[in-house]
Amino acid sequence: MAAPKKGRRSPGGQGRPGRTLVLIVIAMVALVGGMFASGTSTPRLGIDLAGGTSFTLQARNQPGKPNAINETNMKTAAGIMERRVNGLGVSEAEVQTPGTHHIVVNIPQGTDAKQARQQVGTTAQLGFRPVLTATTGAKTPSATPSPSASSGKKGDDKKDDKKDDKKDGEKAEGKPSATPSASNTTQGRAVTSALKKGPAETPSASGSPSAKPSDSASPQPSTGGDQIPAALQKQLADLDCSTPQARSQASEKAANAKPTDQVVSCKEDGTQKYALGPVAVEGTDVKDASAVFEAQSGQGWIVQMDFTGAGGKKFADVTGKLAAKPQPQNQFAIVLDGQTISAPSVSKAIPGGQATISGGFTQQSAEDLANMLSYGALPLSFKIADETTVTAALGGEQLEAGLIAGAIGLALVIVYLVAYYRGLALVALASLAVSAILTYTIMTLLGPAIGFALNLPAVCGAIVAIGITADSFIVYFERIRDEIREGRTLRPAVERGWPRARRTILVSDFVSFLAAFVLFIVTVGKVKGFAFTLGLTTLLDVVVVFFFTKPLMTLLARRKFFANGHPWSGLDPKRLGAKPPLRRRRTTAPTETKEA
Repeated sequence: MAAPKKGRRSPGGQGRPGRTLVLIVIAMVALVGGMFASGTSTPRLGIDLAGGTSFTLQARNQPGKPNAINETNMKTAAGIMERRVNGLGVSEAEVQTPGTHHIVVNIPQGTDAKQARQQVGTTAQLGFRPVLTATTGAKTPSATPSPSASSGKKGDDKKDDKKDDKKDGEKAEGKPSATPSASNTTQGRAVTSALKKGPAETPSASGSPSAKPSDSASPQPSTGGDQIPAALQKQLADLDCSTPQARSQASEKAANAKPTDQVVSCKEDGTQKYALGPVAVEGTDVKDASAVFEAQSGQGWIVQMDFTGAGGKKFADVTGKLAAKPQPQNQFAIVLDGQTISAPSVSKAIPGGQATISGGFTQQSAEDLANMLSYGALPLSFKIADETTVTAALGGEQLEAGLIAGAIGLALVIVYLVAYYRGLALVALASLAVSAILTYTIMTLLGPAIGFALNLPAVCGAIVAIGITADSFIVYFERIRDEIREGRTLRPAVERGWPRARRTILVSDFVSFLAAFVLFIVTVGKVKGFAFTLGLTTLLDVVVVFFFTKPLMTLLARRKFFANGHPWSGLDPKRLGAKPPLRRRRTTAPTETKEA
């Protein structure tokens, strides 16, 4: 029989098994090094293992919609809340709807609870309302004394008028304009804390900050603007936005108003309060919003909004009307849960279904506003009924029990492999170790990369993967033993058994991966963790078998211990009941012997 040519590849595609083993070892070292370089050496844990915060939100009917609380609206609200929370970069957040009036949001530990509370607690109705007038957030004293308070003396009236004028003048000097200009500091007047936060307190919706300062230092509208009802003026004067409790009460009252009503509202930080007209553009008209850093124009962080087709037309009409009005009536307020998130000014009509809000944003404030605009419109309004801290005690006990069960299962697998396959068990155990290292490092790296969190179902998926990986080894080992039973030596048995085993392994892993993929798509909550882990370990099984187990077997087939069929190798031809060796023999014609 002719000797194989030098460098010819084997039928299994492993002409140079040593190089393949070196490559997978380099990949393992790179992954482990990347894990330690990232500063994270343990996987990120889910709320059931690490604890976290749980919010219970209670649905409330909206004015004019007494039957709004139903199964459809609750599911819609839960879906939007889940996207809102995940918009914070939170993974493995659970959003559940127990009953008909409550939604429970569980957020793992490590998330900013205050920020999450704001995001979850304000997931209610979003609307764009035109600003009728604006003033400072503190309660405004009456500028005109009532007849009952008058002393009846003209001189006293004049003195009171002068005092009131003096007070109004002092307020006008100390109050920052809605869109600050340089005159607020060059004239030596006091700079408030609101001005110190950014170059422009009131952002602009025209693509650049408005250069016009606000000239409204009182609740009265500008000349030529819309007339404000006296009752609305009184509400604005009595409104106090200086404390969080007062802002919360004002927001709740504005949130319960009908979209067609005129309302008063506080700004988030309490520095401004507004009298607002009816809702001109609803939050459902916003298709998407994103925070973008604009370096070329020098605007810094801005928020870009994309409207739906109908929403773009509404927005163009509204901004066209507002642009012709004086400050502050050229502003529109973005109102979420009755609270004014932002009140940008408009210098011209904004057509095309796109708009930009700019002016004084930080990265965090721009991302928060974009997140609210993207997922802020809910069919119901909610209030946080309960907030609790979830401990990981129960999850830790379950994890400990699961790990013990996994260790027992792994020990039984090892005992079986050693008893039945003997020397081949070393190959199986080395492959299991490589698979475990790859699985652990990838799970750890996926935590900061995509927010993957390891929960109890994910741990179960990893335990199930031990059996899947062991099945692949068993299939390959049995194919090799079948070839030896046919009378072949080990080296050709390893190469001839690989193509058949490879097909079986690929079909088996494909079925497992398909099941994991379908489970990941159709399920919600923790079950996704099980499906994700099962799919990941199935893919790693293919990698380990192709790039570690097969090359390792090719190298071991050249060692006398395995090649000669040592009784403890697991490949002893006698124990396997092998047939006589298959050899090619030349056929020769019988020779005749002549008698002497």
